[in-house]
Amino acid sequence: MDLFWNYGPMTVNEILERIPEPRPHVNTVSTQVRLLEANGFLGHEKEGGAFRYHALIERREYGGTFIGRLVDRCFGHTYIDAVSALVDDKKISVDELKDLIRKIEERKGNR
Repeated sequence: MDLFWNYGPMTVNEILERIPEPRPHVNTVSTQVRLLEANGFLGHEKEGGAFRYHALIERREYGGTFIGRLVDRCFGHTYIDAVSALVDDKKISVDELKDLIRKIEERKGNR
């Protein structure tokens, strides 16, 4: 998805040109693009004999969707367990969590 947000609409061959070596096979990229489209993240326009794919959602929306699916699969829909795992694995500190809570509370107060 980063390629689409950074470079705009592209064909599968244009995507391949932007991927550093060693590049995956064209069929692998094509499959990934079709999966992203099937999940509602990409759309396409016919261009000659190829499809030009484009992002249907913004980066922030995609991140939220991805995180939601991850939490559903790995933590049984429980965000608290997901955050606890981040703290346990030292991916986020208690102080960072406190700062995050403060920022959230400030946003809620501004609404």
